[in-house]
Amino acid sequence: MKATQLRPGMIILHEGDLYTVHSVDHRTPGNKRGAMATKMRSLRSGSIVDYRFRAEDSIERAVLDDIEFEYLYSDTEGYHFMNTETFDQIRLGADILGDAVYYLIPNLVLKLEFYEGKPMGAVLPDTVDLTVADTEPTVQKATASAVMKPAKLETGLMINVPPFINNGDKVKVDTSEARYVQRAQ
Repeated sequence: MKATQLRPGMIILHEGDLYTVHSVDHRTPGNKRGAMATKMRSLRSGSIVDYRFRAEDSIERAVLDDIEFEYLYSDTEGYHFMNTETFDQIRLGADILGDAVYYLIPNLVLKLEFYEGKPMGAVLPDTVDLTVADTEPTVQKATASAVMKPAKLETGLMINVPPFINNGDKVKVDTSEARYVQRAQ
């Protein structure tokens, strides 16, 4: 594909490595040729790279296999998953999963991304229901206002919640922005 078709979230093959595209900016300075200024993260090392592609450059998009897994548990060795079709188990480290570890609760079904048989990361559902482990006590007569208070969830994730949320309440969390959506049923 052409460099002008780059979009944030794409995974591309660049100089023999896999990169996730974080931001893309099409720049056309004066009478010069257009270029795509990108910010990418290496999936192997985790380092952030700024790179400028010429508009006419060809880029190879990586094709990842999404396989459905169920999260089982974590221990000192890592995070354990089970393939929902073959029942094979796999263990992944926090380095591969990244921020997804804050949304992993037992029996959560998600997709793991594989490139040439090697795990690359996790595709989380849009929202996950998590239990509030620690937050300030409820303020009496508190109504739904713009005032939020910090809350630590069962997985260690810190988010801001409305004042009426208490310890032990289940909340729906947006996994893309790590923010409170609503109280879970």
